[in-house]
Amino acid sequence: MKYFIHTYGCQMNVHDSEKIAGIMEGLGYESCSSAHNADAVIFNTCCIRETAEQKIYGHIGELKKVKRAKPNMIVAVCGCMSQQTGVADKIKESYPFVDIVLGTSNLNLLREAVLSAQNKKRSFNVDFRQYNEEDFAQSRTSFPNAWVNINYGCNNFCTYCIVPYVRGRERSRRTSDIMAEVKSLLAQGYKEITLLGQNVNSYGHDLPYGESFASLLKEIGELDGKFRLRFMTSHPKDLSDEVIDAVAAYPNICNNIHLPVQSGSTEILRRMNRRYTRDDYLSLVQRIRAKLPDVGITTDIMVGFPGETEKDFEDTLDLVKQARYSSAFCFIYSRRKGTPAYSMDNQIPYAVKRDRITRLLACQNEVTKEISRNMLGKRYEVLVEGANTHYADTMCGRTESGRLVNFKCDDSYIGKFVIVEIEQAKSATLWGSIVKERQ
Repeated sequence: MKYFIHTYGCQMNVHDSEKIAGIMEGLGYESCSSAHNADAVIFNTCCIRETAEQKIYGHIGELKKVKRAKPNMIVAVCGCMSQQTGVADKIKESYPFVDIVLGTSNLNLLREAVLSAQNKKRSFNVDFRQYNEEDFAQSRTSFPNAWVNINYGCNNFCTYCIVPYVRGRERSRRTSDIMAEVKSLLAQGYKEITLLGQNVNSYGHDLPYGESFASLLKEIGELDGKFRLRFMTSHPKDLSDEVIDAVAAYPNICNNIHLPVQSGSTEILRRMNRRYTRDDYLSLVQRIRAKLPDVGITTDIMVGFPGETEKDFEDTLDLVKQARYSSAFCFIYSRRKGTPAYSMDNQIPYAVKRDRITRLLACQNEVTKEISRNMLGKRYEVLVEGANTHYADTMCGRTESGRLVNFKCDDSYIGKFVIVEIEQAKSATLWGSIVKERQ
């Protein structure tokens, strides 16, 4: 029997798919590369934007004919989209060929649901509950990188965001469990660990012994061996000086911080319930750069939030120039039912949003190109992560600051650290040659 997973959305969903894969393989299924060849198809969904949700519904609908030809095929829908109020009922009624619907808190029920589906029994469960990371035998797919959840859910309730409603309130894993997982991954040869959470900076606030994200970073940073540690996502209001100090103090912690700003306008930030001002954010960037001069700061930026004026947008462009992000994920505001922003006045016309996203991307591209030009002729340590499938005999990897670099070598280098001299800069992408192998 074979399974295929459609994964949508963020790194958290990518890691959840590794848990799903572990469950399926524990049931005797093998991975395949096409839904049409699979005996079980699992959709691990995202609902952060309406366009993503509509795409998912379209992909589910495409399986209707396949299921008709293969009546024993199991179709499951999991993840954030299915956790939304009313979605499970909609799938049950509109997509009767779907056998399983599970929410973000119910992945641990997938094994029993698949066994029930094999006996022609449908399973729908999106009740909020808690599961332990330790409940899963994960099938990791991203060597030499590995994802490690440190907390789940979100307490921030930004007015545009559906995540707290589909992922639930924050809860932290025990430090001892995280450390055991990290040590196991390093023993297996993984070279880069990325700590995951909707807001990693709030880690530990619900634990009994004063644990914090800074203390967790220090404990991992003190482990022996050559490896890298990254983390995402950081909410600016909670990124403490202690965290910055920990990044600066431990060589294994990458000088790379993902720091979503969302807007450069204090008024729009207030309407978003971000709980920091434009000046607060720029002051934080200055503190980070003062202690981490070579840091790569990346961000998320939204345009077209309700009430955003041209002046608000120009404030965002100005902040991009001041913050000098190495890269930015820029996107158009998408209305999500169930969030406060959905009902706000002064919704922005799509044509205005389209114009602003184009101008924002042009602004960020200029910053990225300038940073890339400054890297020409310099040498950087890169972890070889895998092949660039668009070019023959070409591998790629990232610098400590998070910049992607392409270079010629064979796949025997995957998982090794090399020194690469940068020879070409094409906007966000760098090209170079290996001058030395580190490990």
